[in-house]
Amino acid sequence: MSTATYPPPPPYYRLYKDYLQDPNSAPEPPPPIDGTYLLFGSNYTTDDVLPSLEDQGVRQLYPKGPNVDFKKELRALNRELQLHILELADVLVERPSQYARRVEEISLIFKNLHHLLNSLRPHQARATLIHILELQIQRRKQAIEDIKRRREEAQKLLKEALGTLEGQ
Repeated sequence: MSTATYPPPPPYYRLYKDYLQDPNSAPEPPPPIDGTYLLFGSNYTTDDVLPSLEDQGVRQLYPKGPNVDFKKELRALNRELQLHILELADVLVERPSQYARRVEEISLIFKNLHHLLNSLRPHQARATLIHILELQIQRRKQAIEDIKRRREEAQKLLKEALGTLEGQ
């Protein structure tokens, strides 16, 4: 089988042959995908919803409900993780054959930590966007002040130049 260094373009390029003369001759783009779709053999959905730990078959270690204190729960899970890692080190020294249960517990804690952090992503994105917009507003206000200052300097120089011309 031979391969070309520069393979020919896909056949649908012909749909755009008259585009320069008539931009309306190009076909309309496909409609946006809504719902579920298949990609590389896996089903995906356009709904951007974080599945619960129960949906994933994982036991939830922090309280359920909308009023979760993320800071408190993340700290508690972090302390629990540190304790389990120390226990794992102890088990590996004392009873190396019994490490599997400790590793499963650590994995469960990590999954809960990741789920808590992922549930904070929308808040993080919103706060980042607000920060970026505030910076843009601040930069624009500085640019306006700079333009006003330069305009005043130019007017001052014009008045001085007119004054020297009238004085001659």
